[in-house]
Amino acid sequence: MAPFARPKSLVAAAFALALAAAPAASRAADSRDIQGYDVPVPNSELDAGAARARVQSSHDTLRAVLLDYPHYSQIITRFEKARVVGKVGQQTDVYLEVPILHGASKVWAVVRFDAPKLVGSDEVIHGRMVKGNVKRLDANWRVRKVDDTSADLVLELLIVPDVPAPRALILSEVRRAAARAVSGARAEAERRTRH
Repeated sequence: MAPFARPKSLVAAAFALALAAAPAASRAADSRDIQGYDVPVPNSELDAGAARARVQSSHDTLRAVLLDYPHYSQIITRFEKARVVGKVGQQTDVYLEVPILHGASKVWAVVRFDAPKLVGSDEVIHGRMVKGNVKRLDANWRVRKVDDTSADLVLELLIVPDVPAPRALILSEVRRAAARAVSGARAEAERRTRH
């Protein structure tokens, strides 16, 4: 049984309303050098929303933040809940929950994150939904070392809701969500570096 049981139609309607009704002020992501953009995704009718920023911390510190799944709800404040619910070999299953409509409903997913692996010059942590109340959720963290005290961070986020909604609206919201996640991870990595 799903951790959050509501009729699918209610969750779908709430998701659509949240996308359409969120006030402009709450949609604005932290913008200190965070760049938002779109990434085509094979086998998806939607692009991923992505964000990138330079982080003033070591590559190792930034990686430790990205792998700190039990604390995602403190690092990425949009998550109301984040907890490790299982391990499959080197993969970690993480339950993530995001309230929408001022807490009237929630989007939730169990995301299976792979161990970090080197892809070209980037270290990549790939996550994909194994169950949830959306059609698809994929997340790719990418870290590229710049020097001993800085790294570039990217998050590519694909969320396909279980409801018809305008593509541009969905992509805009997902791009903002990626920017908030990058901002939170950067702030935590820089905080750990200072202390």
